[in-house]
Amino acid sequence: MTELRQVPKDGTPKVLTSPRDFHAAAERLDAGTGPFAIDTERASAYRFDDRAFLVQIRREGAGTVLLAPENRRAEFSAALAPVLTGQDWVIHAAPSDLPSLAWLGLYPGTLFDTELAARFAGFAHPNLGAMVLELFDVELEKGYGDSDWSETPIPQKWRNYAALDVELLNELAVALRDILAEEEKLDWAYAEFDHIAAEHSGITAPEPRSWRELKGISSLRSREQLAVARELWQRRESIARSQDIAPNRLLPHRVLVEIARRVPTTPYEINKIKGFPRRRGGATLQWLDAVTTAIESPKEKWPVQLRSPQPVPSKSVFTREFPELWSVYQDIRGAFEDLGDELTMSYELILKPSLVRAAVWAALGPEGGVAGEISGSADIPGFLLSQGAREWQVELAAPLIADGLHAFRG
Repeated sequence: MTELRQVPKDGTPKVLTSPRDFHAAAERLDAGTGPFAIDTERASAYRFDDRAFLVQIRREGAGTVLLAPENRRAEFSAALAPVLTGQDWVIHAAPSDLPSLAWLGLYPGTLFDTELAARFAGFAHPNLGAMVLELFDVELEKGYGDSDWSETPIPQKWRNYAALDVELLNELAVALRDILAEEEKLDWAYAEFDHIAAEHSGITAPEPRSWRELKGISSLRSREQLAVARELWQRRESIARSQDIAPNRLLPHRVLVEIARRVPTTPYEINKIKGFPRRRGGATLQWLDAVTTAIESPKEKWPVQLRSPQPVPSKSVFTREFPELWSVYQDIRGAFEDLGDELTMSYELILKPSLVRAAVWAALGPEGGVAGEISGSADIPGFLLSQGAREWQVELAAPLIADGLHAFRG
């Protein structure tokens, strides 16, 4: 019979906020045994960046601790880093949590990602709730993941939710490890875990953001439009940083791009744009002033649209201009799908489709980018490794790519 678990078995933990509490928690965790099950709760939909406002840690013999590092981040790091850094961690969907933990000076020694492990094991729904339900017949109460975790004090129901996210995480890792070992996939999974940990090992602070990363920015054609987009983004970024608010809450990304597309010059024109926060006090004049500043700036300083060369054509160009090569890629991808079915795992875990396309282009592409880097089957492993594939992926993927290229060349 399924158990609905709404409260942690050890009760609802308190949120620890003081340096003294941090050191006490560190001593408690240090006295435990085995891996550290770790999770974070963030508030990027509400605050300027994706920093952790709550860190949940559980260890055998130590139980679960909830820690709120905000306003005490240096003290938090000083207390917890000596205990956690370099140790065995278990995290569900580690790439989403590791950056905020790295900003706190916390880095794993070894990593076990239960979400990725579940995908290697072929589970259709690798999210934490589904995995705990399927393997342990325990249903965890969910529903607070998108809450504003910067809020204080954190409500009891939220604390229950946060603690439950790590309560069975170590047990889940053990179960998945056994499944992967039985299916002879454990070494592949560990190679991916190591790769994820290594990717985050050098992170110390959030990556600088750029206005050119805005979704939809490539649709702007004129330099005037780009100048407006840049000024709007810079103005929004400055305000959001000073107020510690998510930029998208000040001016939604799609609205920003649409303002830049239309280049409105009157309050009436900017207020007509769908989604524009015209009822927010001062918004009309504030953002219209940014538009005016941009279009009145020296034209020689307006940005240009970047056309950086791509090593491999985009999918649309590939399909439209190189249909024969696209057909080769489709055949090879079919072979990957068959292997994925045989191994009971997504074919995309064996090798990213973008890397398969790159290999086809490297072998058969007429010019540009990586074209010409594969002249025969012997070149395939080295090419894949140079593009970031792991050894286990190369062992599985290289023969499939070689067979597909050979079939095309006859």
